[in-house]
Amino acid sequence: MGKKMSERDLEIYKRIDEILYFDWNPIGVGELPRDEYTSYTRKIFNLKKLGSNSETIAQALCELELYILGLPGDIETCCARRSN
Repeated sequence: MGKKMSERDLEIYKRIDEILYFDWNPIGVGELPRDEYTSYTRKIFNLKKLGSNSETIAQALCELELYILGLPGDIETCCARRSN
């Protein structure tokens, strides 16, 4: 059975979920189901908990875009877009 999150971790987790939905949204389609990117929240949360910097998190988001969501492009272009 999993360990219960602290209030602080739960707040961070929820904030990451909100950022993925409202700000990241690589599909670029409005009115997506609210849970559209929820399956990626745990990955980004774990990176944050490990102390990953913004470049590492941007890299992970780019990998999700390219290899999971199947969006066109390559890792260099995607990461350049994320860092701007």
